[in-house]
Amino acid sequence: MFGGSSWNGALGYREMLVHGMKGYNGVAILSRIPLRSPQIRAWCDRTDCRHASVELPGGIELHNIYVPAGGDIPDPERNSKFAHKLRFLDEMTAWFATERQDGRPMIAVGDLNIAPLETDVWSHKQLLAVVSHTPVEVERLGRLQRAGSFVDAVRHFVPREERLYTWWSYRARDWAASNRGRRLDHIWVTPALVGALSEARIYRESRGWVKASDHVPVMLTMGN
Repeated sequence: MFGGSSWNGALGYREMLVHGMKGYNGVAILSRIPLRSPQIRAWCDRTDCRHASVELPGGIELHNIYVPAGGDIPDPERNSKFAHKLRFLDEMTAWFATERQDGRPMIAVGDLNIAPLETDVWSHKQLLAVVSHTPVEVERLGRLQRAGSFVDAVRHFVPREERLYTWWSYRARDWAASNRGRRLDHIWVTPALVGALSEARIYRESRGWVKASDHVPVMLTMGN
């Protein structure tokens, strides 16, 4: 669903692209500025609402991506959900490598369901065999990032040596005390946009709100 200026949000988001399955997956883009060329894309022969894109002023292409979680067993032969996750990453990588090599400025955001760095998880050694931080997933995510020539915009501000999380499991009795988090939510930009980056923030405190999500907001500010 794509909405134009007739949609009046209380916060001023008058344009939106919403692509979702009720009770399951979905992505959405809300904007206070005009959006052009709304697109939705399907991967792995499924219409499961995991990728939407728009064009922002200045010709910047914004992609919102929701990578499959992958289940609990990191073996594509034994776990069809994990096989789907790897295929999804492979297909997206091939698309960016063939369809987006014209140098256009791009931003990619979303729940990518992979924590790539050792400092993106509470324990690198203990999570090496846990879905979201396995070497095969990290390698696939790196391929996707390189295919789009993307720069990790959050790590542009936060050193790679510093621990950084965006997700804390519901299973933890006290998520803040145990702090067993993972950085699953990402914002990437192409090199032409790096100079416009001014701030990145992760709203950790929202994890403690009533009926909070296990993910917290990640915000990137560009320009003044």
